[in-house]
Amino acid sequence: MSLKIIQAFQQHVPDLIPLFDAYRIFYRQKSDYSGARKFLNDRLQNNEAIIYLAYEDENAVGFTQLFPIFSSVSMEPMYLLNDLYVEKNYRAKGIGKALIDKAKELCIDKGYKGLALQTEADNPAQRIYEYLGFERDADLFYFWTNNQRKAR
Repeated sequence: MSLKIIQAFQQHVPDLIPLFDAYRIFYRQKSDYSGARKFLNDRLQNNEAIIYLAYEDENAVGFTQLFPIFSSVSMEPMYLLNDLYVEKNYRAKGIGKALIDKAKELCIDKGYKGLALQTEADNPAQRIYEYLGFERDADLFYFWTNNQRKAR
């Protein structure tokens, strides 16, 4: 296995789209390649996210997307590890761990507080998060949904 993790830029969006679409389908969303292209291009073009892309033998097989956020209490920047996905046929090979390690490395290099993440309560990936040193934070579990937003 020849695993390579790179930071994704605009030119990598075509490799990201199928992975991002599969990730969204996992979370019960409809397939939407054109929406995925626009979303990913916008995040990268506006410097609103850092995306790491995993390649195994030249095939794009996984990604993680990080959004910068801040803690007012500690007055420190951190990242929200918002998305993590590894294609089914490539799971259990250490790719998810390698992507998370790359995100941790970024926090260490920048001196950021750490990584926050959220996932569904029944997501089997929770095991890898706990194994890699993430701790549950029972204080962060409220969410308000704007039901007056316009349909996309």
